[in-house]
Amino acid sequence: MKNRVVITGLGVVAPNGVGLDAFSKAIKNGHSGITHHQQLDGLNFSCCIGGIPHISEDKKLEYLTPLQLRGFNSSGILYGCIAGIDAWKDAGFSITSDSKLDFDSGTVFGTGTSGVEKFREAIYKLDDGDVKRLGSTVVVQTMASGISAFLGGILGLGNQVTTNSSACTTGTEAILMGYERIKSGQAKRMLVGSCSDDGPYIWGGFDAMRVMTYKYNASPEQGSRPMSASASGFVPGAGAGALVLESLESALERQATIYAEVLGGHMNSGGQRDGGTMTAPNAEAVQRCITDAIANAQISAMSIDTINGHLTATSKDSLEIENWTKALQRKGDDFPYINSLKSMVGHCLAAAGSIEAVATVLQLKEQFVFPNINCEDVHPEISALISEEKIIKTALETELNIAAKASFGFGDVNACVIFKSYN
Repeated sequence: MKNRVVITGLGVVAPNGVGLDAFSKAIKNGHSGITHHQQLDGLNFSCCIGGIPHISEDKKLEYLTPLQLRGFNSSGILYGCIAGIDAWKDAGFSITSDSKLDFDSGTVFGTGTSGVEKFREAIYKLDDGDVKRLGSTVVVQTMASGISAFLGGILGLGNQVTTNSSACTTGTEAILMGYERIKSGQAKRMLVGSCSDDGPYIWGGFDAMRVMTYKYNASPEQGSRPMSASASGFVPGAGAGALVLESLESALERQATIYAEVLGGHMNSGGQRDGGTMTAPNAEAVQRCITDAIANAQISAMSIDTINGHLTATSKDSLEIENWTKALQRKGDDFPYINSLKSMVGHCLAAAGSIEAVATVLQLKEQFVFPNINCEDVHPEISALISEEKIIKTALETELNIAAKASFGFGDVNACVIFKSYN
């Protein structure tokens, strides 16, 4: 017997909203979280704008103890802890330091590069020959699984506790990994999501690759322009998204609020063959990922009402839309609604898939499609494939049943998950 899997908790730390209420309001109103950062300007970055969540010192103390925060400077782990704890509480669970170990609950919480600022600090101290001053938190802040280690201990999780890492597909992949564990009966609940650090040590490599925009330093909110003819590269972002996945049986037993159901999905790789490279997608693999996700979810392509795409505001946006039309065999007016959260928060890298999944699930729960801002001039290659009316410019209240969320990452890796509204 295969368990049905539902979503019973959400948490989010995004550049345009920290916490579910603030984030929901921001995406409905098309509010951008992209700002100018003088630090980047001072370091001679071409792109001096980015999306960084605002977390006050008082806010930090609501989630981590003064002892945990001593010598703490890993922004990604902080964002992940806030989103994860919020999701856990949103699902109806209390959090106490002496809570009983829960062998039915686990986490798959991903990241890209963790604790870069802490690494930098450690390198300088080691160069000064002072290893004793590194402190006791260097390891947990810099090891790849630092975020899942923090959450596993805070929440008392006794099932699988691990961190995944697959570039921009990390968050979407984490959802599918947690889904499979519950579906197969190996867990009742899985906290899934991903997080990403911010700042020059994370974003510098992308600036050096010239894949980030340099044209909107004076008008940051207009900088992230997915599907637009005037798009000139992505805007970097950071944050975390978290979802509590649970077997339907467990959720009903607890009388939990159910946001949506996870019907299935698929992950694959283009193998950097046939047009796929470290930074470009193998179109055949992308299309196959989408069609296999649809088959795994046991739905028809015609039943998809809306798509939350990867759509980074680079030259590959047109190819992504082409891949969707071929995979779904739908184009023009027959195409689903499509949007990109990156227009409001930038590309949050390893955190992108999970933050965007939270936005997708909110759409199903509250029956709306959030807008694509900065897309007044749809790219002609895109408008030749799909009706511009499907690229929503202002929030649309409409009936939604099934949504697809996909991520396509560095290294030619792909993931697509199918969500369904729950009635």
